[in-house]
Amino acid sequence: MTGRDSTIKSVRSQAEHQHRDAMLNSSTRHVLLLTGRPGVGKTVVVRKVAASLPGWQLAGFYTEEIRVAGQRQGFRAVTFDGSERIMAHADFRGPQVGKYGVDVSVIDQLADAELNLHPEVNLYLVDEIGKMESLSQRFITAMRELLNSRALVLATIAQRGGGFIEKAKQAKGAELLEVTRENRDELPERVLAWLRAARQSAFIVRGHDNPL
Repeated sequence: MTGRDSTIKSVRSQAEHQHRDAMLNSSTRHVLLLTGRPGVGKTVVVRKVAASLPGWQLAGFYTEEIRVAGQRQGFRAVTFDGSERIMAHADFRGPQVGKYGVDVSVIDQLADAELNLHPEVNLYLVDEIGKMESLSQRFITAMRELLNSRALVLATIAQRGGGFIEKAKQAKGAELLEVTRENRDELPERVLAWLRAARQSAFIVRGHDNPL
């Protein structure tokens, strides 16, 4: 065997080991939680992942900042079919998180419409599991059902916080990954590889062929 052949064989062997490791890991984990400091880029990672999954049935939502004259005034929730709802604003009355009043009814509606278990959904994307969202008991109930199921979930989660935030991080089947300024550009591909392996593993366990 030539040196070149040996190198190629070694690279293939490493790739096969990495694939088997991903499959083994994903066979027991179906929830990937992205955490990190506010503004580090968690939502960007989720949106890039969603845009890279044509043919997948997606459910859930992501959040966008509402800015006026460069100043953040609130947050809107956007679903993957394009509908938008303002979930928190500096002018809102009601439960407060920081300077923002939270419209809990909006989060309730999101939980009812987007987070119900459905056999046709391939991936639930939730941005985020945070203090605002945790004001909604319907959101907590829906997320608890997803975490306790075998559904594939990608969610961002607050770096700090007790209650449901802490419990979600400790959920069986969940893996926590920190987003940093150093790794955020490469994370979409890593997350996509994790999700594809998890989906393939789930199909193999159920006796199906490779879904990809």
